[in-house]
Parts: sequence; structure tokens; C-alpha cells
Amino acid sequence: MGLLSRSVSISQYRVEGKLPDPVMDSLRQGLKANAIGEIDNDPSAMVSGWTCFENPFSPNFEGSRFLIDTAFVFSLRIDKKAIASKVIQKHYSLAMERRLAEEGRDFLSRAEKKGIKENVIGMLSTRIPATPSVYDLIWEYEAGYLWFFSNLKSANEELETSKEEMQSLNEELQTVNHELQARVDELSQANNDMKNLLNSTDIATLFLDEALHVRRFTPQTTSIIKLINLEVILPFLNHTLSQYFAPIVRVIH
Repeated sequence: MGLLSRSVSISQYRVEGKLPDPVMDSLRQGLKANAIGEIDNDPSAMVSGWTCFENPFSPNFEGSRFLIDTAFVFSLRIDKKAIASKVIQKHYSLAMERRLAEEGRDFLSRAEKKGIKENVIGMLSTRIPATPSVYDLIWEYEAGYLWFFSNLKSANEELETSKEEMQSLNEELQTVNHELQARVDELSQANNDMKNLLNSTDIATLFLDEALHVRRFTPQTTSIIKLINLEVILPFLNHTLSQYFAPIVRVIH
């Protein structure tokens, strides 16, 4: 049921909270992460996810395809496979007969019958295409209202599930950001602790990388070698060294 249907039923929701900035990127990321998948060649009986309003059978959320005027417009698609019970019963009976004949037995256990039935349903599910149902949404982000063009209980339950999945994704992204910031803070604290420790030793110490760039030095080093803080990215050999340090430089090389 959609915006262009002759008759529609609408469910209205109040949306609280805001998406992380930039809003467009956050929404696009959430829609793409929970986009509808295809199950035509899969034994799955049902799948649901977000899709485009313009072309619900080809999800594409690039650019501003889900933005119309000031509202976000996209769709919830639910694909289901319906297999007639008589079809299942037919193939189930044939499969049990084959199993009994192959193994020369007169009966099967309850667990074996259950396994055969599950295999039959899975086999039939891969043979039939899924039937799609599309439900459009209009989300007035700034006003905090969302209109879902369906009042079917099953469709609204899928909407709630999809909303919770998107909310969970946003929470995971925020958690990752907090963890990264905490790690940066830890590294910064460790760096400060190391700097304070080295400065307190009152020993001239010079740290070089593999390319002989000065990465760190203690204040006491400046009484021996002319260094300034701005020179920490310059090659060690560019400094004016006394003849006393020439052998050390050769050893480093």
C-alpha cells in the first residue's frame, strides 16, 4: 500500500531524538545497512528491509533519492513465500516413501520426519519466487512525525523491527566513536606520562626513527645538540653536529 494507491490506511508515529550529523549521511547509511535482500533463490520464507520509493524493486539510496522537498520518503518492502499446504504434503509423503525404500525400513522416527519436512519446505522455497509487499513512509524529520501507509499489524510490526535495527546501528556507531575517543585519550595520557618520565631522568636522550628523523628528545639534549621543538620532523643528519658525534652517526647508518 503506497502514496499513489486509490485508498490508503495511514499509521502515524511520533519520532523522538535526532540522527547524528550529518543527518543525510546517517540516514543513508542506516537505509543501506538494512536494505531489502533477495530470497528468490534462497530457502528463506520471508525477508524485510528498506527500499526506494521511486523504484522499490531496486534499492538505491545514493544521492538524495529519498529526499522529497523537506521530507524523507522511502519504503518498507516485505517479501514472503507462500507454499500451499497440499503441495507440502505431497512432496513430504513422496520424500518419506523414498527414505523408507532406500533404507528398507517400515517406519521413521519423529525427528526424522521433522527433518524430512524441513528439507521439503526448504527445497520448495528455492523454487518459488517471493511475493513483495511495499509500504511507503513519509518522515518529516524536523517536525518529528512519521506516516506509515498501512495499518496492517504484521506490516507495523516489521516497521518496529526495522526501526529498532536502525536505532541499534546508530548506537553501535556511537559506541565505536566513544571507544575510539577513549583509546585516543589513553594514548595521549601514555604519551604525556612517557614525556614526564623522560624529562624527570635528567639524562640527555635522543629518539630516532628508521629514517633517522628525530621523534623525541629530552630537554637535557639541547645542551649538547642544537634542537628546537619545530625540528622534530627533520632528519637527524641535517643538524649541525660536532666532530664528536660523527662516529655515532656512522654506527647508526
